[in-house]
Amino acid sequence: MKRKIEIEKIVDNLKKAKQPQSDFVKLMANFNDPFLVLISCILSLRTNDKTTYPATLRMLKLGKTPEDFTKVKIEELEKAIYPVGFYTNKAKQIIDISKELVSKYNSRVPETIEELLRFKGVGRKTANLVLSEGFKKPAICVDIHVHRITNRIGYVTTKNPEETEFALRDKLPQKYWLDINSLLVTHGQNVCKPINPKCGECPINEYCNKIL
Repeated sequence: MKRKIEIEKIVDNLKKAKQPQSDFVKLMANFNDPFLVLISCILSLRTNDKTTYPATLRMLKLGKTPEDFTKVKIEELEKAIYPVGFYTNKAKQIIDISKELVSKYNSRVPETIEELLRFKGVGRKTANLVLSEGFKKPAICVDIHVHRITNRIGYVTTKNPEETEFALRDKLPQKYWLDINSLLVTHGQNVCKPINPKCGECPINEYCNKIL
C-alpha cells in the first residue's frame, strides 16, 4: 500500500529533527552575498562538502568581490582551491565570471535564472542556489540529495535533477522552496544515504514509500 505523502509534515519533521549540517551548508546559508554563493557553489560541483569547505575558506582569503578576483593570478587560485574536482577549470571559470561581472554587470550578480545561465559553466543547480541563498528569492536548487530523496519517498517520479526541479516547481508549495535544499541535503548526508539508508533513525520514515 502506497504511503500518503504529507509534505507539510515532512518539512516540519525535518526541521524539528535538527540534524547536524555540514560546515559548507552552514557557510553558504550565512553568506547573504550572491557573488560568494556563486563562486562557492562552483567549487562544490562534483566535490564533497568536506573538501569544498576548507577550499572555500582558502579562496576567500584571496578576495570577496568580483574586482578582487579579476586581480588574482590563476595559479594562485588553483593552489588555494586544490583538491576540489576540476580545480583548474573552476579557477579559470571564477576569474572569467568575475571579469564579466565587472565589465558587463557593474560587479552585480544578475537576479534572474535566465541571466545567470548565460555564464559559462553555470547550470540550473548553481543558478537556483544563487537566487535562493544569495537573493532569498523563491527558487528550488536540486542536487543529487534533493533528486534522490524526493523520488525515494514517492513525492515525484523523475529521471534526473532538472526534471525534479520542474516537477517540484509544479507541486511543492512555494513557502517551502527556500528550505527544501538545505533540509534534504542535510537529511541525505546524515540519514537518507544512497546505499543503506538509516530508515530506523529517519524522522520522515512514516511518509516514505522507500522507492530505491
